[in-house]
Amino acid sequence: MDIQVISRDGQPEYAVVAWEDYQALLKAAGQAPANTPASAPVQENDSHAALPAFADVGAIRRDKGIAAEHLARNVGVSPAYLAMIESGERQPDAAIRRALAWHLGVPGWSEAS
Repeated sequence: MDIQVISRDGQPEYAVVAWEDYQALLKAAGQAPANTPASAPVQENDSHAALPAFADVGAIRRDKGIAAEHLARNVGVSPAYLAMIESGERQPDAAIRRALAWHLGVPGWSEAS
């Protein structure tokens, strides 16, 4: 099982596992498997149509003169995970969206999806 541990202030905060491993953990814990695969597209509601995509994080960050390592540290993710968000490979969860919204000044990202 390949696990990525994401820390904030030197303390583990998140553990990221592959979808198949997550399903196996749910089964071992006696939980029903999750219905939606992690790769399912996130549907945006119409009120967020003018918001930049999370894949635009890199451009917004560069426009504001913020180093990737600095933003990753402030948001509480690894630089590698931030790179995946910037490339569109990953969609950030609600906590990471709020942190990105705060540090990059995109208030719509902090709203509930």
